[in-house]
Amino acid sequence: MSDITLYLFRNDLRLHDNPAWAAAAKGQSVLPLYILDDETDWTPGSATRWWLHHSLAALAADIKAAGGKLYLRRGNSEKILASVLEKTKISRIIFSRGYEPRQRQVEQTIYDRWHDHYDIKRYGSYLMYEPEQVLNGQGLPYKVFTPFWKACLSRPEPTLPKSATAANAGFYKPRIESDNLEDWHLLPQRPDWAGGLRDNWQPGESGARQQLKTFLKTALDNYESGRDRPDYEGTSRLSPHLHFGEISPARVWHEVKKSADGDKQLYKQGMSYLRELGWREFSNHLLYNWPELPRQPFRPEFANFPWQADNKALRAWQRGQTGYPIVDAGMRQLWHSGWMHNRVRMIVGSLLVKHLLIHWHHGEDWFWDTLVDADLANNSASWQWVAGSGADAAPYFRVFNPILQGKKFDPDGDYVKRWVPELKQLDKKHIHTPWETDAETLAAAGIQLDKDYPRPIIDHAEGRKRALQAFESFNNSRKTGGTG
Repeated sequence: MSDITLYLFRNDLRLHDNPAWAAAAKGQSVLPLYILDDETDWTPGSATRWWLHHSLAALAADIKAAGGKLYLRRGNSEKILASVLEKTKISRIIFSRGYEPRQRQVEQTIYDRWHDHYDIKRYGSYLMYEPEQVLNGQGLPYKVFTPFWKACLSRPEPTLPKSATAANAGFYKPRIESDNLEDWHLLPQRPDWAGGLRDNWQPGESGARQQLKTFLKTALDNYESGRDRPDYEGTSRLSPHLHFGEISPARVWHEVKKSADGDKQLYKQGMSYLRELGWREFSNHLLYNWPELPRQPFRPEFANFPWQADNKALRAWQRGQTGYPIVDAGMRQLWHSGWMHNRVRMIVGSLLVKHLLIHWHHGEDWFWDTLVDADLANNSASWQWVAGSGADAAPYFRVFNPILQGKKFDPDGDYVKRWVPELKQLDKKHIHTPWETDAETLAAAGIQLDKDYPRPIIDHAEGRKRALQAFESFNNSRKTGGTG
């Protein structure tokens, strides 16, 4: 019998601390394969396609340096696997577990179709805890984050797998069909809008490990307060690396704990950060147990909420032209860098679904296309949280005030000045409310409202009132049995 292992890369684009790869590397001959599956409703958005290209290039380089080759194929996963298995003498199939609906469908097909013919092994590493491991007293999945996180913390710490690199593996030598990465056209061409992404990110395993080191060195000691401040680097910026599996959450967990060892204050900061990893975990458990989460409200009654169609307002929001500086700064940061500060994500989301009453699907779709860390579980759960329709969601009547949020979390206006340069001459007293600023001050700053910068797309008080009225109407309709 042959000793050839087909290793199917998925959202685990790394060679270290990868239990599935470590198992495959023990074999005499490994065939590494990555399939870009076009059979899903959620193909990668523009920004994640850019990241995927560079992450695969980095992985291929690591494998090549050890004498191997990363094979690439694009199309239907089941058909491509059938073709590869037919043309090679594979004895084992090894892969990391996935939690998205299409990933689970592919796994089920592998087991159903080929379990009698091949030794099939699946390993978990994308999450710290598997969905089957964290259940409530009735054996059901949690719907509220706090008890979910307490249950996680009551379990043994995530296991950090032993390191295995490409150098540990013997590689399959006969050549099989493989696509050229360039032919996938994942990078933008005309125009090339990815300059901001190149300036801000280093995709790949080495980039992930360096980003973790930077975070531990420069931001962990002030994380609790720093994570809410978009005007300086106070967050880990590990989300895209985690999404593509360039680093494991278990590795992050242990490095954070190690960095805080013996320091009570630093330990407190570290646990605050690990709680954010817990939200990532919670979102993936939700998607696993409620696979309709990306399109159906977690709270079914919200299917009848009176959303409003307003393409003009949606376009202004997407382009960072709402007239609220903190919102516009966030939307422009997103367009330029493929990322937005988490606090600002909540603010811009609230404006869209509360003030403007635009369906959260539109925000979800825009983020999916523009975020380098666009993750089906996190994106869906987060937008439903903002909209009030999700698990453990913010109540619908909680409407963020973009003015107060800007003043509180960007007190000197540095974040706004960076991303909305037309306002950079305003001082901190006026920068979050240019429409309330006197004409003389605006003139001195070179600003003419409605020409250089728009007035608010909707008055905050009016938007909040409209949101509450919509919620009241929605609630009354539910009580009387109406359809909304």
